Amino acid sequence: MICPRKCRVDRTKGERGFCKASGTIAAARAALHFWEEPCISGETGSGAVFFSGCNMGCVFCQNYEIAHDEVKKEISVDRLSDIFLELQDKKAANINLVTPTHFVPSIIKALEIAKDKGLKIPVVYNTSAYENVDTIKMLDGLVDIYLPDCKYYNSELSFKYSIARDYFEKALPAIEEMVRQTGAPTFYYPHVHPGISGKEACQKSLNADEYNDIVTGEDSSLDDVTQTEKIDQDSTNYDISGQNESSDYSGPLMKKGTIVRHLLLPGHLDDSMNVVNRIHNRFGNDIYISIMNQYTPMPHSAAFPELTRTVNVADYDKLVDYAIDIGVEYAFIQGDETDKSSFIPAFDYSGL
Repeated sequence: MICPRKCRVDRTKGERGFCKASGTIAAARAALHFWEEPCISGETGSGAVFFSGCNMGCVFCQNYEIAHDEVKKEISVDRLSDIFLELQDKKAANINLVTPTHFVPSIIKALEIAKDKGLKIPVVYNTSAYENVDTIKMLDGLVDIYLPDCKYYNSELSFKYSIARDYFEKALPAIEEMVRQTGAPTFYYPHVHPGISGKEACQKSLNADEYNDIVTGEDSSLDDVTQTEKIDQDSTNYDISGQNESSDYSGPLMKKGTIVRHLLLPGHLDDSMNVVNRIHNRFGNDIYISIMNQYTPMPHSAAFPELTRTVNVADYDKLVDYAIDIGVEYAFIQGDETDKSSFIPAFDYSGL
């Protein structure tokens, strides 16, 4: 069983389960993507492959048309491996596998082929975290960075919005396995700095404390770096407004590690506090927590009146303050105006 749904279907014979996917890889876009956390998107963009179908099916999904398998193009394992290499040639900061769970066996084959052909940039597994631990174990040694959501703590909420009453029960051990594989977050400089060769910059690993010092401008070891190469503190908010084809972020990129994302939903501050609390208590500084305010009301969520509005600014501030109060030190927070559908990429089969 690839995922916790346990649909017990044979997709190689044309049967389809909850994710609606067939036995052939299907995707909607493969392109440079600038709307992830700064250390993932970097200056050149993350090489994002958006797979079609999804084992969660959240009623508020911003990628609804591909999550429900309405927009898709089928591709072979060999073509997927070529796509990875093409994105590397385009200077992607990494390969970003978006909603990949239901295609894991095929993705593994594609990664192995691509690595044999020279794929060297980090691989990011971008998931809802509704995963079987055994599936995540299959990726050990192939994935460098895990980017899981932790959507809900309350089982009634996860059932209401995702028909997954056991969401947190499955997500926590899956994230534990991800952290076991990656260890504590490490970063590297993709650019050459004064007195540092390109090879040395890429090989030198920065820990989370060093990364935080750099992005907040407190790293005295970089005094000889030009001002334009320093990172403004606002970049830790990864305010993505205006980032269409390039990014002005020129700081360190993540080399290895786990970033757990949590999206605050309108009217559900208490559940968000529970998620942040449980995740921080379990993982502490072994991960980064990305606290997001970018919830965007979508037409398909109109049946849920509480989801037809954006997140209350005061609630988001309370959640961030709560995270600080309980001792969260490694986190990403978002700026204003992230709740716009214009930040949803065009699923037009680019790069496929």
